[in-house]
Amino acid sequence: MLADDDQIEVTLCGGSGDLLRRLALGQMDLGLASGLGVCPPAVEYSREFQARAAEELMLLPAGSVIMDMLGDYAVMREQARACAAVKS
Repeated sequence: MLADDDQIEVTLCGGSGDLLRRLALGQMDLGLASGLGVCPPAVEYSREFQARAAEELMLLPAGSVIMDMLGDYAVMREQARACAAVKS
């Protein structure tokens, strides 16, 4: 587990955090403006799998940060679905 003062170094495309920095500064063309972008897939889960996940979520301690992360994931899944709807 990382302590609060630990740092994670991301090394992608030419140095520490270079890809993330270039994306943040708008210096990379991902093809989205030209309509050539690719929509990420939204994985479909079976009802059984979803039920198991719900049971496991109930076992998490109150205030678990995993719940916040899952909320972010839900937003990304919705964005992927919206992207796919626009592309089709």
